[in-house]
Amino acid sequence: MKKLSILLILVFCFAVSAASSVFADDVIQIGVLQLVEHPALDAAYQGFIDGLAEAGFVDGEKIEIDFRNAQADQSNLMTMSERFVKNNVDLILAIATPAAQSVASATSTIPVLFTAVTDPVAARLVESWEKPGLNVTGVSDIGPIDKQIELVKELLPDAKVLGVIYNSSEVNSEVQAKQAEEYAKEMGLEVEFGTVTSVNDIEQVATSLAGKCDIIYVPTDNTIASAIPNLVQVAQEKGLLIIGGEEGQVESGATATISISYYKLGLQTAAMAVKILNGALPAETPVEKLEDTDLVLNQKYADEIGYEFPKELVDAAATIF
Repeated sequence: MKKLSILLILVFCFAVSAASSVFADDVIQIGVLQLVEHPALDAAYQGFIDGLAEAGFVDGEKIEIDFRNAQADQSNLMTMSERFVKNNVDLILAIATPAAQSVASATSTIPVLFTAVTDPVAARLVESWEKPGLNVTGVSDIGPIDKQIELVKELLPDAKVLGVIYNSSEVNSEVQAKQAEEYAKEMGLEVEFGTVTSVNDIEQVATSLAGKCDIIYVPTDNTIASAIPNLVQVAQEKGLLIIGGEEGQVESGATATISISYYKLGLQTAAMAVKILNGALPAETPVEKLEDTDLVLNQKYADEIGYEFPKELVDAAATIF
């Protein structure tokens, strides 16, 4: 009986030891689900990959990444989320709110990280920023919307009406649109909204909105961001400035923004992933956000519509396209 007890203890100790070192010996499986392809989300993914590599988690060596792009299709999001769960991956990264919501609904056990999500509480991904409470946490891309709206008066002091275009079905975008409205009204601006439900709506909605406003604001909306050239073409014909929600939109044609770096966002998300892989629980890991911001200008677009940036903005810009 004594020998049996000793044997059972040894077996238990071996099992615990094996479990605790699973990531030391086995290749870690990470599923990545990105909503759609556009510069901001692409940069966040690249930052995530580079951040993991810097921490010693190199794809194809210590980890294996299964990357999936849903092309903004809800059925793809569901199918790809279920694929990760079926394959029992060790960690899932969801890039953008719809992707995070899809993954979170598919599993309550696999650790899930999100990035490029503006308000995870409003999106019902976490119980609170400080205590997520579930198997989901991550890094928010909430930007300095107040400073972005202040750019309206810096770029166009006589502006009276701000046009805001966004996808009304994206929680991210709705939250930002409401915040933009609040800040705009504080500055004495009227607000006109133009809402879309798909890329196909952008040209028609933008054309209507352009006839009602003096300047356009675009939040970090995935639908608009994936088709910024469509909006830029309409705005250019009307000679309107566009304030973007992030740097990638300005690179693609918008006029200016004060933006976080989505690449740095990905790096920060990778650092959180390393914590999770080393044993931290998502439920107890507070949601983070990026504090650094930069002023970004698009001189090419300004030249095309005959607009001249104030010298103080040019001098303060971190990046000029």
